[in-house]
Amino acid sequence: MRPEQEILIAGVDEAGRGPLAGPVVAAAVILPGAERMPGLADSKKLSAARRQQLAVEIRATALAWAVAQASVAEIDRLNILQASLLAMRRAVVNLAVRPAEVWIDGNQAPELAIPSRTFVRGDARIAAISAASILAKVERDQHMLELDEIHPGYGFARHKGYATKAHREALQRLGACALHRRSFAPVQQALFGTGATAEQPGHTLAHKLQPE
Repeated sequence: MRPEQEILIAGVDEAGRGPLAGPVVAAAVILPGAERMPGLADSKKLSAARRQQLAVEIRATALAWAVAQASVAEIDRLNILQASLLAMRRAVVNLAVRPAEVWIDGNQAPELAIPSRTFVRGDARIAAISAASILAKVERDQHMLELDEIHPGYGFARHKGYATKAHREALQRLGACALHRRSFAPVQQALFGTGATAEQPGHTLAHKLQPE
């Protein structure tokens, strides 16, 4: 038995908690040994081209990796935090190799049958979490590029569903499409007018305001 098999650590992170549209995507990555792969960092601090390069290296180097998502419907039904934890759990379950422990970016962990720890700013400090951050971001961005062709006019290929000025203007002009998170305040306001108020400012509104 290889020594590292006894201490395999899976890093876990998600991408897409903040956008107004699209799924939330999580990744789990088990890297070999204790060496930090050169260039790993919080995915948000890397260019798109650099993320793509690193994603190829991570997939080729990792002992195991997996990506998973929670859908827009699940985000609206569960709330974004619980949907993010669900995507994380799915990513861990989908790993081809079972880790001894799971290290998660942030301060909340999904329910797992494997011991887990949380690390605030772990994506900037821990190699496996950085790798997961990159894979999740690359996967989600690619998914939004594909969805832009199905739902043109909103600019998903550019802003990936985030609440940019152009996205908000398109939302007001075109209304919400199937990709939009109807529990998020700006989407609710586009559907029901400016009188709608958020339970959590900038994030969600009361589910009683869900459209038919």
